[in-house]
Amino acid sequence: MAKKQKQQAGGTPATVALTTTGTPYTVHAYDHDPSHPSYGEEAAEAMGVSPERVFKTLVADVDGALTVAVVPVAGSLDLKALAAAVGGKRATMADPALAERTTGYVRGGISPLGQRKKLPTVLDTSAATHPTICVSAGRRGLEVELSPTDLAHLTAAVLAPIGRA
Repeated sequence: MAKKQKQQAGGTPATVALTTTGTPYTVHAYDHDPSHPSYGEEAAEAMGVSPERVFKTLVADVDGALTVAVVPVAGSLDLKALAAAVGGKRATMADPALAERTTGYVRGGISPLGQRKKLPTVLDTSAATHPTICVSAGRRGLEVELSPTDLAHLTAAVLAPIGRA
């Protein structure tokens, strides 16, 4: 029943989570182009925002446990650094179908907020250099802009240098 109410209200689980907690945020919607080679770069271009301020949400497997990594779309994820950030030894990218089932979101629309199952989250330290950052709002073509401090608080994220330029 709660799921239907969320859908009727027009929000995604991510925006519902932000609204419920009273966290200030701005929604940015754009027309998603399925032929674009990068979801994150497409979002930055469509919103006219620097790719250093737009962050992608990736799901990795760290020693058998799914872990969320939030890094700038302008770079890539350093798997070794991610593993170290959560006290693990080895990280690999998670199976996309498993990531979708676990988070409740589709690839290219996975948000660090409002996930079906709360996963350990690591936010790249570069986020702290910006007053606000953009992350997926839970579907392709929809982003939320919020302070990195609020994002870290809501996801109980560890801040660590996990991004590579």
